[in-house]
Amino acid sequence: MSDHTPVTHDLDKLFEKIKDVRIAMLTTFNEQHQLHSRPMGTIKPEADGSLLFLTDKESAKVFEVKKDSQVNLSYGDPGSNTYASVTGRASTYRDQAKIDELWNESFKAWFPKGKDDPSITILKVTIDQAEYWDTPSSLLSVAYGYVRSVLTGKKSEDNDVNEHAQVQR
Repeated sequence: MSDHTPVTHDLDKLFEKIKDVRIAMLTTFNEQHQLHSRPMGTIKPEADGSLLFLTDKESAKVFEVKKDSQVNLSYGDPGSNTYASVTGRASTYRDQAKIDELWNESFKAWFPKGKDDPSITILKVTIDQAEYWDTPSSLLSVAYGYVRSVLTGKKSEDNDVNEHAQVQR
């Protein structure tokens, strides 16, 4: 593995990696300042580079981010060997026009009253930094890394078969 992880400021590259990973694990700090994680459905990235989620205004996560806004989002897609970790600051707000824009019928599982349910609030994560790993899962890619290692006597570097970078704002 490489001792140096490339750094980029390209959030679009991060969003491209996570666009098909519908569920993220959101980690907050609970009242005892212990880590508390739960799955959240990512809706879409915003033009300002933040990520939005819909949640219930009475949920524990809303109270937790009011007390400590530092959060982590973990994305993983084992099928495509794509993983990402996003660190940022969370806030919540209610904006009916934005809820209308983000709404799709699958949200009725959590909000049976529909998009006008007054308990719906938006959880916004403003990204501070992120890191992603994208490893091609093809046998050819793995074979290339193996052959290169055998021929050169050096271990495979991340950039031989992997794409790995830190994203900073």
